Amino acid sequence: MNKGIIAEMLGIDYPVFQGGMAWIADAKLAAAVSEAGGLGIIAAGNADADYVREQVRKAKELTDKPFGVNIMLLSPFADDVAQVVAEEKVSVVTTGAGNPSKYMKLWLEAGIKVIPVVPSVAMAKLAERCGAAAVIAEGGESGGHIGELTTMALVPQVCDAVNIPVIAAGGIADGRGVAAAFALGAKAVQIGTRFLVAEECGIHENYKDKIIKAGDTATAVTGRRLGHPVRSIRNQFTRQYAKVEYTDISDEELEKLAEGKLRVAVQDGDEKNGCFLSGQIAGMVTKKETCSEIISSLISGAEEIIGGLEIWVK
Repeated sequence: MNKGIIAEMLGIDYPVFQGGMAWIADAKLAAAVSEAGGLGIIAAGNADADYVREQVRKAKELTDKPFGVNIMLLSPFADDVAQVVAEEKVSVVTTGAGNPSKYMKLWLEAGIKVIPVVPSVAMAKLAERCGAAAVIAEGGESGGHIGELTTMALVPQVCDAVNIPVIAAGGIADGRGVAAAFALGAKAVQIGTRFLVAEECGIHENYKDKIIKAGDTATAVTGRRLGHPVRSIRNQFTRQYAKVEYTDISDEELEKLAEGKLRVAVQDGDEKNGCFLSGQIAGMVTKKETCSEIISSLISGAEEIIGGLEIWVK
């Protein structure tokens, strides 16, 4: 497969990003993905600057390949984390949950490629005006915090609206998804759910097992009332949350109901009370593999699909 503009820009072998999944995407996972030829990403989430610096330095010990850090802009530590990634001169910063404008000058002067995650054309245009190197157009099929548009609808509209490269995310788990993303105009893909079952991913085995056992309708979306919908695997927690979400419960009580539930899933594997973030493609993820095996199958599968499409050309 041709490396493409994104891989050339970032100095990676394959146009595959690993999603910046809070509480999940640490130095070990990011380094393994980068070693396999993709772009590994450390998730800052709501962690403080010291944690992020520690993870960045640990990743540098594990790989000499480029990797990135995902910064959730709503984090109370966003200002400090923004400074840390500039000081550590990470290769790439991806952002979510907000507008990265206030940090762009700092990051660009540090030589960082900034690639925001966007859920709409308007946000993609804003990112381009701010100096983003590319954007990640993430459809609502993805796990975790989601937008309203699907990947199939969002990606081509973003590709038409901006002049910078677009990375497709949401609902991509195999070579067919990669090939489809390229057909929509994307130059790379970002994948989260499939990397949850990577051998190098440190989440609880119960979490991995839930992904592998999931079917096509295994996920649900909660949190729309509060303005930040989240997709996760259906369980006792999602049912309880959905039951009260549109009652007279206060926003504060509703927020507290979900507090710490991702950590409970990731660290404790509590199948009843944890929030097991997952995309809709969980039903296609059937086995645990190494990051190298995952990326290899994505690329070889895409090449096979793209090569077979010649039957549709006169």
